[in-house]
Amino acid sequence: MSLQLDQRQRAMLAEMGVKLWAPRAKAAAESAAAVKTRAPVEKAAPVPAPARTPPPARPAPLPVSGPIPAAAPASAALGPRPEGVESMDWPALEAAVAGCRACGLCAHRTQAVFGVGSRAADWMVVGEAPGDNEDRQGQPFVGQAGKLLDNMLAAIGLSRQASADTPLAGRQGVYIANVLKCRPPGNRNPQPEEVAQCEPYLRRQVALVQPRIILAMGRFAVQSLLQTTEPIGRLRGRVHQYRGVPVIVTYHPAYLLRALPEKAKAWQDLCLALKVAGAPA
Repeated sequence: MSLQLDQRQRAMLAEMGVKLWAPRAKAAAESAAAVKTRAPVEKAAPVPAPARTPPPARPAPLPVSGPIPAAAPASAALGPRPEGVESMDWPALEAAVAGCRACGLCAHRTQAVFGVGSRAADWMVVGEAPGDNEDRQGQPFVGQAGKLLDNMLAAIGLSRQASADTPLAGRQGVYIANVLKCRPPGNRNPQPEEVAQCEPYLRRQVALVQPRIILAMGRFAVQSLLQTTEPIGRLRGRVHQYRGVPVIVTYHPAYLLRALPEKAKAWQDLCLALKVAGAPA
């Protein structure tokens, strides 16, 4: 038989620490009843997924109003220097220089700068490389540096316009050339391989002119002719040799325009050249 306890009796037993035993069915019923009395738990509403923004549509291509320009043509490939430079006459040598593609300078030039003046002169002036004016006009030493050179030559009785047969106002002719025949881009310094490619042309020009004296103007002209790395300041005041021809070293006119006090030294160099070569008749 089962003992029926009221609420007051259950409370008294709980205070005494006595645990009550109840049948499983009854306990399950009481547990189910307790569950029913609990407040229902509200489920959280599902969070909607963010809407995907479609990518912007690509704009339609603009209509072409004219023909599409062709790509700029690539520069012609480099090639070897023409053979037989050492035996060329003037026309052949000038043509070889004009068409030379032995180094990368040919891709930047407007035209090659061969040389100017009397081809039978006693005096030969050798400069470094063409600048922008020389590249456009095809002659060495033009512009302000060229005007200064003309004044320097006039002071010792020379002119690029004179020839051996037709002296100009009492002045004798002079032949003017550069070590490099093409302008370096941006007027940068010549590279050793560029100087090496052009050196045979200059060597042949000297052989054809057969000058009595060479006036080397500027560091790269001096280094190419004399095969030295010494600065001009240490080479001035002495007589050097290039293939049996006396060489006098002096500053480039472009440098003299930036360093006016050095003009006095350049005049000393011209006087030494006059002494070595003898005054023009």
